Amino acid sequence: MFQSFDSAGVQRPTTRPEWMALLARAPQKLLDGALPMDSGAAPQWLRKPETGLMMVQGRAGGTGERFNLGEITVTRCALRLPGADAQAPVGVAYVLGRNHRQAQLAAVADALLQYPAHHQGLEDKLLTPVREHLQQLQAVRHERAQTTKVDFLTVAREAGGGDDEGEDA
Repeated sequence: MFQSFDSAGVQRPTTRPEWMALLARAPQKLLDGALPMDSGAAPQWLRKPETGLMMVQGRAGGTGERFNLGEITVTRCALRLPGADAQAPVGVAYVLGRNHRQAQLAAVADALLQYPAHHQGLEDKLLTPVREHLQQLQAVRHERAQTTKVDFLTVAREAGGGDDEGEDA
């Protein structure tokens, strides 16, 4: 789903809720390519990647009463970067599906984005490509939906639209 903060818009720093929403939907290949991988040191796990179910709610017409739509599979984790002290920022991630590696990379990106020294570099190398990727997906979905669009006025005109057809009795 395309959110208002998926487009860069005005030049302002991306806030944590915005980048976490982008990281949750970022494909693993973009995360792998943009993050500096450490020299084999394991992160300090606060919560190792674990997979579970979450209930998804919907609203009738987008504004009606909430109802339980169904369950989705989600993987979550929380970590501190290797060598970080107890006051270092915590990286947290929730991603759809069962991909533990994707959740770990998203949590590492979250932790790094909290450091001002890494923020602008990751904005350029990671968040901007993720935004572009999500915009491309949205455009593809939109094109696919447009192929199913029916213009009922055109259908009525092509069908003749006359009420006197077939009334010769």
